[in-house]
Amino acid sequence: MSTRPVPDVHPVRTEAPDGRVTVAVITRDRRASVLRTLDALGALPERPEIIVVDNGSDDATLRAMRHHPAAPRVLSPGRNTGSLGRNLAVGRATTPYVAFSDDDSWWTPGALGRAADLLDAHPRLGLLAARTLVGPDGLEDPLNAVLAASPLPAQPDLPGRPVLGFLACACVARREAFLTAGGYHPVLFFGGEETLLAYDLAAGGWGVAYEPSLTAHHHPDPSGRADRGSLMLRNEVLALWLRRPLPVALRGSTRLAAAAVADRPGARQALREVLARLPAALARRRTLPPHVERAARLLDGGTSARTEGNGQP
Repeated sequence: MSTRPVPDVHPVRTEAPDGRVTVAVITRDRRASVLRTLDALGALPERPEIIVVDNGSDDATLRAMRHHPAAPRVLSPGRNTGSLGRNLAVGRATTPYVAFSDDDSWWTPGALGRAADLLDAHPRLGLLAARTLVGPDGLEDPLNAVLAASPLPAQPDLPGRPVLGFLACACVARREAFLTAGGYHPVLFFGGEETLLAYDLAAGGWGVAYEPSLTAHHHPDPSGRADRGSLMLRNEVLALWLRRPLPVALRGSTRLAAAAVADRPGARQALREVLARLPAALARRRTLPPHVERAARLLDGGTSARTEGNGQP
């Protein structure tokens, strides 16, 4: 039987579960990867409850997850729910905080306890973005530097650095804040969905902060998704139509149209999908409060860096 080596996993466990954090995982047809993630999460000293939302894996994968020693709760909605599977997991969680992993990411020992301590100490804090290390060599995700350099001013009632972006598989949210904000948006479905949630958290008065003392590991499949680029381009523009002023949304759409004319990879597909989803976006359009729009504009004038999972808008 093959083994599933996991870096930075230690067998030391506390006498009882921490009880403050649930880990939500979404997966689809990646048995070896999700079992490796469950190995790592099951070895954490915090002993978090784990909820896995399966987006349509085969029966063998479902059986393997349900019989895993980490004893996850496996939800099978019967369809591919994309990032909305995280909403299902948060809805079923009973702890005050929910950490997120994908089937290719996991948390380092102690990180979840540290996150819970910070959320306990800062009642307005809605979401913590963690430092992410990529691959077996633990390379810094480029998003770490983007978040650390956020131009948003420090806020005395929040830890870390205020941001309006994060990596979905490396964050910890206050369950109340996540549910109040509405979770991940159905119009976006999957791909670069984090920025819109950060907007909605901030619009609801919740703080979003980058805290590099929290660390998550991410081992993405090197081949990636063939449509990843088009999804990111599509959802970047749809997020503008959902929350930003019309001139900002029009400029974003014009840029995408120009990229499509220039045959930039993924741009034509993204433009077609924006047009198909635009009526639904306009029906759900809700502009940001002035203070959040000012923060978004400040970030618009800064870095345009992008990584898998999206980051600062």
